[in-house]
Amino acid sequence: MNAFASTGTATDRPAPWPTYVGDLLLREPTAADLEPVLAFRNDPAVNRFMVRTQVTADELRREWAAIPHSDTDWSCLVEREGDVVAMGFLDVVDAAGQPGHPAGTDGVIGYVVRPDAAGQGIGSATASALLRAAFEVLGLRRVTARANADNLGSARVLEKAGMRRERYAVQALWQHELGWLDEVEYALLDHEWPQASGARAL
Repeated sequence: MNAFASTGTATDRPAPWPTYVGDLLLREPTAADLEPVLAFRNDPAVNRFMVRTQVTADELRREWAAIPHSDTDWSCLVEREGDVVAMGFLDVVDAAGQPGHPAGTDGVIGYVVRPDAAGQGIGSATASALLRAAFEVLGLRRVTARANADNLGSARVLEKAGMRRERYAVQALWQHELGWLDEVEYALLDHEWPQASGARAL
């Protein structure tokens, strides 16, 4: 396949994308996005905070081409005035619990902002849009997000989007230059979303 994304869709798949947040367009990727996305996804400034530090063109093409057929992967690209400035990730997962608990009720979000576009509110807008998709389109009950504890910018993004910090894990992540790092986890429940979204003008 030489396309970055397939044109097919999974049956009964809802459609959170495309959607606008101010001047930002969140949409599924296309073949033309591959090279510019690879360039900033593999930027050293980005990879300092990523578990998987490098992604090949074939890996990225294969992963993004599968998105339209997935019932659990709702990742997207974020575009401003025709220029891709970020990636957003939203995965539907099962919550922990005893056997028989409902499946597919929870979500995990993440984002990567192009380094030269940082500090412009793109991360917070993306996180808010991912939360809106999770709660209002997919009907999830709980969404979480994680970050290195020293990634203060990412923590501010999640807090600005209305999420609350509920876990601090000591020496939970390995970073090849810095060793073991602390991790923070943020969360939001569906009944908390109206107040969180109301506090942020989208």
